[in-house]
Amino acid sequence: MFPLNPNPHRVALAVVSIIFLDAWIGAVSAAVPEPIKPALAVNESGLEKIKGLKSNSAVIVGKAAVIGEFNEVAKKFDLPRTGPRGRDFTIKMVWAPERQRVLYCGANHAVPHRLNDVWEFDLAALSWVMLYAPDNARDYTGLGKDASDVEFKDGIFITKRGGPGIIGHTWWGLTYDPEQKRMLFMNTWVTDEKKAAAQLGGDPAALYAGPPLWAFSPSTREWKMLKTDNPFPRPIFGGMLEYVPDLRGSIWHANNWQMHATWLYDAKSNAWKNLKSNGTPAEFEKQSPEPEQVGYYDPQRKLVIVHRHKATSHFNPQMNTWQKVISADKDSEQVPYGHDAFSPMYHDPVSGHGLLVEFKTSTLWSYNPDKIEWTKLRPEGDKMPEGNKRLAYFDPVQKVFVILHDTTVWAYRYR
Repeated sequence: MFPLNPNPHRVALAVVSIIFLDAWIGAVSAAVPEPIKPALAVNESGLEKIKGLKSNSAVIVGKAAVIGEFNEVAKKFDLPRTGPRGRDFTIKMVWAPERQRVLYCGANHAVPHRLNDVWEFDLAALSWVMLYAPDNARDYTGLGKDASDVEFKDGIFITKRGGPGIIGHTWWGLTYDPEQKRMLFMNTWVTDEKKAAAQLGGDPAALYAGPPLWAFSPSTREWKMLKTDNPFPRPIFGGMLEYVPDLRGSIWHANNWQMHATWLYDAKSNAWKNLKSNGTPAEFEKQSPEPEQVGYYDPQRKLVIVHRHKATSHFNPQMNTWQKVISADKDSEQVPYGHDAFSPMYHDPVSGHGLLVEFKTSTLWSYNPDKIEWTKLRPEGDKMPEGNKRLAYFDPVQKVFVILHDTTVWAYRYR
Protein backbone atom coordinates (compact mmCIF):
# COMPACT_ATOMS: atom_id res chain seq x y z
CA MET A 1 0.00 0.00 0.00
CA PHE A 2 1.29 3.49 -0.90
CA PRO A 3 0.98 6.13 1.81
CA LEU A 4 -1.88 8.60 1.36
CA ASN A 5 0.50 11.54 1.83
CA PRO A 6 3.86 10.57 0.31
CA ASN A 7 6.97 12.57 1.22
CA PRO A 8 7.39 15.14 -1.61
CA HIS A 9 11.19 15.05 -1.31
CA ARG A 10 11.21 11.28 -1.82
CA VAL A 11 8.87 11.59 -4.80
CA ALA A 12 11.12 14.22 -6.37
CA LEU A 13 14.19 12.07 -5.75
CA ALA A 14 12.48 9.06 -7.33
CA VAL A 15 11.50 11.09 -10.41
CA VAL A 16 15.04 12.45 -10.82
CA SER A 17 16.46 8.94 -10.41
CA ILE A 18 14.16 7.61 -13.12
CA ILE A 19 15.14 10.45 -15.46
CA PHE A 20 18.86 9.83 -14.92
CA LEU A 21 18.39 6.06 -15.32
CA ASP A 22 16.53 6.57 -18.57
CA ALA A 23 19.24 8.94 -19.85
CA TRP A 24 21.96 6.46 -18.85
CA ILE A 25 20.21 3.59 -20.64
CA GLY A 26 19.85 5.81 -23.72
CA ALA A 27 23.52 6.76 -23.64
CA VAL A 28 24.59 3.14 -23.30
CA SER A 29 22.32 2.13 -26.16
CA ALA A 30 23.74 4.90 -28.35
CA ALA A 31 27.29 3.82 -27.52
CA VAL A 32 26.65 0.24 -28.64
CA PRO A 33 27.21 0.12 -32.40
CA GLU A 34 24.59 -1.48 -34.59
CA PRO A 35 25.56 -4.96 -35.76
CA ILE A 36 27.04 -5.10 -39.25
CA LYS A 37 24.75 -6.80 -41.73
CA PRO A 38 25.11 -9.27 -43.19
CA ALA A 39 26.95 -11.01 -40.37
CA LEU A 40 29.64 -13.24 -41.87
CA ALA A 41 31.45 -16.17 -40.32
CA VAL A 42 35.25 -16.02 -40.27
CA ASN A 43 36.98 -18.26 -42.80
CA GLU A 44 39.44 -19.88 -40.39
CA SER A 45 41.48 -21.61 -43.09
CA GLY A 46 42.03 -18.39 -45.04
CA LEU A 47 42.76 -16.36 -41.93
CA GLU A 48 45.36 -18.88 -40.81
CA LYS A 49 47.20 -18.47 -44.13
CA ILE A 50 47.20 -14.70 -43.74
CA LYS A 51 48.44 -14.82 -40.16
CA GLY A 52 51.30 -17.07 -41.27
CA LEU A 53 52.66 -14.53 -43.74
CA LYS A 54 56.11 -13.11 -43.07
CA SER A 55 57.45 -9.82 -44.42
CA ASN A 56 57.63 -9.63 -48.22
CA SER A 57 55.66 -12.85 -48.67
CA ALA A 58 52.42 -13.68 -50.45
CA VAL A 59 49.83 -16.43 -50.45
CA ILE A 60 46.74 -17.48 -52.38
CA VAL A 61 44.21 -17.24 -49.57
CA GLY A 62 41.50 -19.16 -51.41
CA LYS A 63 38.26 -18.67 -53.32
CA ALA A 64 35.78 -16.11 -52.05
CA ALA A 65 32.11 -16.88 -51.58
CA VAL A 66 29.70 -14.57 -53.45
CA ILE A 67 26.67 -13.57 -51.39
CA GLY A 68 23.64 -11.44 -52.09
CA GLU A 69 20.05 -11.13 -53.22
CA PHE A 70 20.75 -11.43 -56.93
CA ASN A 71 18.16 -10.08 -59.35
CA GLU A 72 17.76 -11.03 -63.00
CA VAL A 73 20.22 -8.37 -64.17
CA ALA A 74 22.91 -9.73 -61.86
CA LYS A 75 22.23 -13.29 -63.00
CA LYS A 76 22.31 -12.27 -66.67
CA PHE A 77 25.90 -11.11 -66.27
CA ASP A 78 26.97 -14.07 -64.10
CA LEU A 79 27.71 -11.91 -61.06
CA PRO A 80 26.69 -14.62 -58.53
CA ARG A 81 29.60 -16.68 -59.84
CA THR A 82 32.30 -14.07 -60.50
CA GLY A 83 31.52 -11.22 -58.13
CA PRO A 84 31.87 -7.68 -59.53
CA ARG A 85 35.30 -8.02 -61.22
CA GLY A 86 37.53 -5.08 -62.14
CA ARG A 87 35.87 -2.72 -64.62
CA ASP A 88 38.33 -0.90 -66.88
CA PHE A 89 38.72 2.65 -65.45
CA THR A 90 36.90 1.49 -62.31
CA ILE A 91 39.39 -0.19 -59.98
CA LYS A 92 39.44 1.94 -56.82
CA MET A 93 38.16 0.33 -53.62
CA VAL A 94 37.45 2.28 -50.42
CA TRP A 95 37.73 1.09 -46.82
CA ALA A 96 34.75 1.42 -44.45
CA PRO A 97 36.39 1.33 -40.99
CA GLU A 98 33.25 0.71 -38.92
CA ARG A 99 32.40 -2.29 -41.13
CA GLN A 100 36.00 -3.51 -41.50
CA ARG A 101 35.18 -4.22 -45.13
CA VAL A 102 36.09 -2.59 -48.43
CA LEU A 103 33.49 -1.12 -50.82
CA TYR A 104 33.37 -1.14 -54.61
CA CYS A 105 31.14 0.27 -57.35
CA GLY A 106 31.27 1.79 -60.83
CA ALA A 107 30.83 0.88 -64.48
CA ASN A 108 32.84 -0.76 -67.23
CA HIS A 109 33.84 1.26 -70.28
CA ALA A 110 31.22 -0.46 -72.42
CA VAL A 111 31.21 -4.27 -72.27
CA PRO A 112 30.05 -6.65 -70.93
CA HIS A 113 27.81 -4.31 -68.93
CA ARG A 114 27.41 -0.86 -67.37
CA LEU A 115 25.82 -1.34 -63.95
CA ASN A 116 25.12 0.67 -60.78
CA ASP A 117 25.55 -2.25 -58.36
CA VAL A 118 27.48 -1.88 -55.08
CA TRP A 119 29.62 -4.52 -53.39
CA GLU A 120 31.74 -5.03 -50.30
CA PHE A 121 34.52 -7.54 -49.66
CA ASP A 122 35.32 -9.10 -46.29
CA LEU A 123 38.79 -10.67 -46.18
CA ALA A 124 38.36 -12.41 -42.83
CA ALA A 125 35.16 -14.05 -44.09
CA LEU A 126 36.60 -14.50 -47.59
CA SER A 127 33.36 -13.20 -49.07
CA TRP A 128 32.03 -10.83 -51.70
CA VAL A 129 28.68 -9.32 -50.69
CA MET A 130 26.34 -7.56 -53.11
CA LEU A 131 24.84 -4.63 -51.19
CA TYR A 132 22.83 -3.13 -54.04
CA ALA A 133 21.67 -5.31 -56.92
CA PRO A 134 21.99 -3.59 -60.30
CA ASP A 135 19.20 -1.73 -62.01
CA ASN A 136 18.88 -2.21 -65.76
CA ALA A 137 22.12 -2.01 -67.74
CA ARG A 138 22.98 1.27 -69.48
CA ASP A 139 24.75 1.71 -72.79
CA TYR A 140 27.72 3.95 -73.54
CA THR A 141 25.92 7.22 -74.32
CA GLY A 142 22.33 6.63 -73.21
CA LEU A 143 19.98 4.93 -70.79
CA GLY A 144 20.27 1.48 -72.37
CA LYS A 145 17.85 -0.84 -74.15
CA ASP A 146 15.37 -0.73 -71.28
CA ALA A 147 15.04 2.65 -69.60
CA SER A 148 11.69 1.84 -68.00
CA ASP A 149 13.30 1.87 -64.55
CA VAL A 150 14.66 5.43 -64.88
CA GLU A 151 12.85 8.65 -63.97
CA PHE A 152 13.81 12.28 -64.52
CA LYS A 153 13.16 14.04 -61.20
CA ASP A 154 14.35 17.42 -59.93
CA GLY A 155 16.85 17.66 -62.75
CA ILE A 156 18.53 14.28 -62.17
CA PHE A 157 18.21 10.75 -63.52
CA ILE A 158 17.25 8.32 -60.78
CA THR A 159 15.97 4.75 -60.89
CA LYS A 160 12.71 3.74 -59.27
CA ARG A 161 14.77 2.00 -56.57
CA GLY A 162 16.69 5.21 -55.86
CA GLY A 163 19.94 4.42 -57.67
CA PRO A 164 21.81 6.55 -60.21
CA GLY A 165 20.11 6.39 -63.61
CA ILE A 166 23.44 7.25 -65.25
CA ILE A 167 26.56 5.41 -64.15
CA GLY A 168 30.17 6.33 -64.91
CA HIS A 169 33.65 5.06 -64.23
CA THR A 170 34.99 5.86 -60.80
CA TRP A 171 38.48 6.66 -62.10
CA TRP A 172 39.96 7.81 -58.76
CA GLY A 173 36.79 9.74 -57.91
CA LEU A 174 35.60 7.44 -55.13
CA THR A 175 36.10 7.80 -51.37
CA TYR A 176 34.57 6.98 -47.99
CA ASP A 177 33.48 9.55 -45.43
CA PRO A 178 33.88 7.84 -42.02
CA GLU A 179 31.98 10.60 -40.22
CA GLN A 180 28.92 10.28 -42.44
CA LYS A 181 29.49 6.53 -42.91
CA ARG A 182 28.85 6.88 -46.63
CA MET A 183 30.76 6.15 -49.80
CA LEU A 184 31.03 9.19 -52.09
CA PHE A 185 31.25 8.89 -55.87
CA MET A 186 31.73 11.65 -58.45
CA ASN A 187 29.51 9.91 -60.98
CA THR A 188 30.36 11.78 -64.16
CA TRP A 189 29.83 10.32 -67.63
CA VAL A 190 29.39 11.07 -71.36
CA THR A 191 25.61 10.48 -71.51
CA ASP A 192 23.71 12.96 -73.68
CA GLU A 193 21.59 14.18 -70.79
CA LYS A 194 19.42 16.55 -72.81
CA LYS A 195 18.46 13.74 -75.15
CA ALA A 196 17.86 11.39 -72.21
CA ALA A 197 15.64 13.93 -70.43
CA ALA A 198 13.53 14.38 -73.55
CA GLN A 199 13.34 10.59 -73.95
CA LEU A 200 11.74 10.37 -70.50
CA GLY A 201 9.31 13.21 -71.22
CA GLY A 202 11.25 15.75 -69.18
CA ASP A 203 12.39 19.28 -69.91
CA PRO A 204 16.12 19.39 -70.80
CA ALA A 205 16.22 22.96 -69.48
CA ALA A 206 15.51 21.57 -65.99
CA LEU A 207 18.75 19.56 -65.86
CA TYR A 208 20.76 19.97 -62.65
CA ALA A 209 23.90 21.92 -63.54
CA GLY A 210 26.06 20.89 -60.57
CA PRO A 211 28.47 17.99 -60.08
CA PRO A 212 26.87 14.50 -59.96
CA LEU A 213 28.11 13.58 -56.49
CA TRP A 214 26.33 10.47 -55.23
CA ALA A 215 26.47 8.90 -51.77
CA PHE A 216 25.86 5.29 -50.81
CA SER A 217 25.15 4.07 -47.28
CA PRO A 218 26.33 0.47 -46.77
CA SER A 219 24.16 0.13 -43.66
CA THR A 220 20.88 1.17 -45.31
CA ARG A 221 21.98 0.05 -48.80
CA GLU A 222 20.62 3.25 -50.30
CA TRP A 223 21.93 5.63 -52.94
CA LYS A 224 21.41 9.39 -52.64
CA MET A 225 22.24 12.22 -55.02
CA LEU A 226 23.93 15.14 -53.21
CA LYS A 227 22.75 18.22 -55.07
CA THR A 228 24.58 21.39 -54.07
CA ASP A 229 24.25 25.09 -54.77
CA ASN A 230 26.85 27.22 -56.51
CA PRO A 231 29.77 27.51 -56.19
CA PHE A 232 30.79 24.01 -57.21
CA PRO A 233 33.58 22.32 -59.20
CA ARG A 234 33.63 20.87 -62.70
CA PRO A 235 33.03 17.09 -62.73
CA ILE A 236 35.85 16.23 -65.13
CA PHE A 237 36.76 12.68 -66.20
CA GLY A 238 39.70 11.21 -64.32
CA GLY A 239 39.63 13.48 -61.28
CA MET A 240 40.42 12.45 -57.71
CA LEU A 241 38.05 12.35 -54.73
CA GLU A 242 39.70 11.70 -51.35
CA TYR A 243 38.48 12.15 -47.79
CA VAL A 244 40.95 14.25 -45.76
CA PRO A 245 40.40 14.10 -41.97
CA ASP A 246 42.36 17.33 -41.38
CA LEU A 247 39.84 19.19 -43.53
CA ARG A 248 36.80 17.27 -42.23
CA GLY A 249 35.73 16.72 -45.80
CA SER A 250 36.59 15.30 -49.21
CA ILE A 251 38.77 16.99 -51.81
CA TRP A 252 37.90 16.88 -55.50
CA HIS A 253 41.03 17.54 -57.52
CA ALA A 254 41.64 18.20 -61.20
CA ASN A 255 44.43 19.81 -63.16
CA ASN A 256 43.62 19.99 -66.87
CA TRP A 257 42.05 22.33 -69.41
CA GLN A 258 38.61 21.88 -67.83
CA MET A 259 39.57 22.81 -64.27
CA HIS A 260 42.75 23.73 -62.42
CA ALA A 261 41.66 23.47 -58.79
CA THR A 262 41.30 21.43 -55.63
CA TRP A 263 37.86 21.81 -54.08
CA LEU A 264 36.61 20.70 -50.65
CA TYR A 265 33.21 19.11 -50.08
CA ASP A 266 31.76 19.55 -46.58
CA ALA A 267 29.12 16.85 -46.04
CA LYS A 268 27.63 18.55 -42.97
CA SER A 269 26.84 21.77 -44.81
CA ASN A 270 26.50 20.02 -48.18
CA ALA A 271 28.62 22.73 -49.77
CA TRP A 272 31.75 23.09 -51.90
CA LYS A 273 34.68 25.46 -51.45
CA ASN A 274 37.54 26.18 -53.84
CA LEU A 275 40.69 25.85 -51.71
CA LYS A 276 42.70 27.96 -54.18
CA SER A 277 45.74 25.82 -53.42
CA ASN A 278 49.28 27.04 -54.13
CA GLY A 279 48.20 30.65 -54.34
CA THR A 280 48.51 31.17 -58.09
CA PRO A 281 47.08 29.18 -61.03
CA ALA A 282 50.52 28.88 -62.61
CA GLU A 283 52.05 27.32 -59.49
CA PHE A 284 49.06 24.99 -59.08
CA GLU A 285 49.36 23.74 -62.67
CA LYS A 286 53.10 23.19 -62.23
CA GLN A 287 52.99 21.34 -58.90
CA SER A 288 49.75 19.34 -58.82
CA PRO A 289 48.96 16.04 -60.59
CA GLU A 290 47.00 15.81 -63.81
CA PRO A 291 44.04 13.44 -64.41
CA GLU A 292 44.45 9.64 -64.32
CA GLN A 293 46.24 9.93 -60.98
CA VAL A 294 46.08 7.43 -58.11
CA GLY A 295 46.75 8.16 -54.46
CA TYR A 296 45.81 8.04 -50.79
CA TYR A 297 45.74 10.01 -47.56
CA ASP A 298 48.69 9.41 -45.20
CA PRO A 299 47.46 9.95 -41.60
CA GLN A 300 50.97 9.77 -40.13
CA ARG A 301 52.43 12.57 -42.25
CA LYS A 302 49.08 14.28 -42.83
CA LEU A 303 49.66 14.37 -46.56
CA VAL A 304 47.78 13.26 -49.64
CA ILE A 305 50.24 11.18 -51.69
CA VAL A 306 49.51 11.05 -55.42
CA HIS A 307 51.21 9.33 -58.35
CA ARG A 308 50.40 9.99 -62.00
CA HIS A 309 52.33 8.38 -64.86
CA LYS A 310 55.97 8.93 -63.80
CA ALA A 311 55.36 11.85 -61.43
CA THR A 312 54.70 11.89 -57.68
CA SER A 313 53.09 14.78 -55.80
CA HIS A 314 52.30 15.59 -52.17
CA PHE A 315 49.39 17.71 -50.98
CA ASN A 316 49.74 19.34 -47.56
CA PRO A 317 46.23 20.23 -46.30
CA GLN A 318 47.52 22.48 -43.52
CA MET A 319 49.69 24.49 -45.91
CA ASN A 320 47.15 24.12 -48.72
CA THR A 321 49.93 23.40 -51.19
CA TRP A 322 50.78 20.80 -53.80
CA GLN A 323 54.42 19.88 -54.39
CA LYS A 324 55.68 17.72 -57.24
CA VAL A 325 58.48 15.73 -55.61
CA ILE A 326 59.31 13.34 -58.48
CA SER A 327 59.15 14.01 -62.20
CA ALA A 328 60.90 11.12 -63.94
CA ASP A 329 61.45 10.49 -67.62
CA LYS A 330 58.68 8.50 -69.30
CA ASP A 331 61.10 5.60 -69.86
CA SER A 332 62.45 5.57 -66.31
CA GLU A 333 62.62 2.15 -64.65
CA GLN A 334 63.12 3.68 -61.20
CA VAL A 335 59.49 4.77 -60.94
CA PRO A 336 56.26 2.84 -61.65
CA TYR A 337 53.60 3.97 -64.09
CA GLY A 338 50.67 5.46 -62.18
CA HIS A 339 47.27 5.29 -63.87
CA ASP A 340 43.71 4.98 -62.55
CA ALA A 341 42.91 2.09 -64.92
CA PHE A 342 46.09 0.04 -64.42
CA SER A 343 47.91 0.91 -61.18
CA PRO A 344 45.92 1.12 -57.94
CA MET A 345 47.79 2.60 -54.98
CA TYR A 346 47.00 2.49 -51.26
CA HIS A 347 48.48 3.36 -47.88
CA ASP A 348 50.14 0.67 -45.74
CA PRO A 349 49.75 1.88 -42.13
CA VAL A 350 52.21 -0.73 -40.84
CA SER A 351 55.21 0.60 -42.77
CA GLY A 352 53.86 4.08 -43.46
CA HIS A 353 54.65 3.54 -47.13
CA GLY A 354 52.43 3.51 -50.18
CA LEU A 355 51.94 0.28 -52.12
CA LEU A 356 51.19 0.29 -55.85
CA VAL A 357 50.63 -2.61 -58.23
CA GLU A 358 51.15 -2.24 -61.97
CA PHE A 359 48.55 -4.58 -63.39
CA LYS A 360 50.10 -4.39 -66.87
CA THR A 361 53.35 -5.92 -65.60
CA SER A 362 52.07 -7.60 -62.40
CA THR A 363 54.74 -5.69 -60.49
CA LEU A 364 54.52 -4.38 -56.93
CA TRP A 365 56.17 -1.15 -55.80
CA SER A 366 56.53 0.65 -52.48
CA TYR A 367 56.84 4.40 -51.97
CA ASN A 368 58.68 5.99 -49.04
CA PRO A 369 57.39 9.59 -48.60
CA ASP A 370 60.26 10.51 -46.28
CA LYS A 371 62.99 9.47 -48.70
CA ILE A 372 60.82 10.36 -51.71
CA GLU A 373 61.82 7.04 -53.21
CA TRP A 374 60.16 4.20 -55.12
CA THR A 375 61.30 0.58 -54.72
CA LYS A 376 60.36 -2.37 -56.90
CA LEU A 377 59.31 -5.32 -54.75
CA ARG A 378 59.92 -9.02 -55.35
CA PRO A 379 57.47 -10.95 -53.17
CA GLU A 380 58.25 -14.46 -52.04
CA GLY A 381 55.64 -17.22 -52.01
CA ASP A 382 52.60 -17.66 -54.23
CA LYS A 383 52.53 -15.87 -57.56
CA MET A 384 50.14 -12.96 -58.04
CA PRO A 385 47.01 -13.94 -60.03
CA GLU A 386 46.93 -12.53 -63.56
CA GLY A 387 44.14 -11.20 -65.73
CA ASN A 388 42.66 -7.93 -66.95
CA LYS A 389 39.77 -7.77 -64.47
CA ARG A 390 41.70 -7.51 -61.22
CA LEU A 391 41.07 -5.33 -58.18
CA ALA A 392 43.31 -4.40 -55.25
CA TYR A 393 43.17 -2.74 -51.85
CA PHE A 394 45.02 -2.66 -48.52
CA ASP A 395 43.32 -4.37 -45.58
CA PRO A 396 44.33 -2.47 -42.39
CA VAL A 397 42.83 -5.14 -40.11
CA GLN A 398 44.78 -8.07 -41.53
CA LYS A 399 47.68 -5.76 -42.53
CA VAL A 400 48.04 -7.13 -46.06
CA PHE A 401 47.80 -5.85 -49.63
CA VAL A 402 45.07 -7.81 -51.39
CA ILE A 403 44.57 -8.57 -55.08
CA LEU A 404 41.25 -10.01 -56.24
CA HIS A 405 40.81 -11.81 -59.55
CA ASP A 406 37.14 -12.77 -59.72
CA THR A 407 36.88 -14.93 -56.58
CA THR A 408 40.59 -15.74 -56.28
CA VAL A 409 42.13 -13.90 -53.33
CA TRP A 410 45.87 -13.18 -53.05
CA ALA A 411 47.41 -11.46 -50.02
CA TYR A 412 50.85 -9.88 -49.62
CA ARG A 413 52.50 -8.74 -46.39
CA TYR A 414 54.99 -5.96 -47.02
CA ARG A 415 56.30 -5.50 -43.46
